[in-house]
Amino acid sequence: MLDSSEFRRVMGHFATGVTVVTSRRADGQPCGLTVNAFCSLSLDPLLVSVAVERAAESHGCIEAAGVFAVNVLPEECEALSRRFSSWGVQDKFRGVAFHAELTGAPVLADALAWLDCRVWQAVPAGDHTLFLGEVLAADASGGAPLLYYRGGYGRFAL
Repeated sequence: MLDSSEFRRVMGHFATGVTVVTSRRADGQPCGLTVNAFCSLSLDPLLVSVAVERAAESHGCIEAAGVFAVNVLPEECEALSRRFSSWGVQDKFRGVAFHAELTGAPVLADALAWLDCRVWQAVPAGDHTLFLGEVLAADASGGAPLLYYRGGYGRFAL
């Protein structure tokens, strides 16, 4: 029988990009977390999917706000990824430049690419929720992505 630690080890062999998914609390304060379970889902309508652990503080924030931004991190933002993946960090946004686009969700200034989304559907999925987001605005710049593989960060070699 396969257990969760073995499942995690095997899945760690799938290299992913690294994103920070952000939203805003009712009081306007930003919230966010590192997510590597992100993918493009549909071209009509324009949809993406992010998987957020239900126990994560930002889960309720995204759920209540009904909006989120996906910020694809460039290779030089490993420290930012680590900050947003840490539990119990009081102010993950301290010293982090960001702005709002259409939904008001924070778009990180250092993002390689970003997508501003309205929650289209929330689907319970085990200990996570799949937030399907309708993409309302997006942009990308030059650079290389930060990668995650087998529990560590890596860089993309051209």
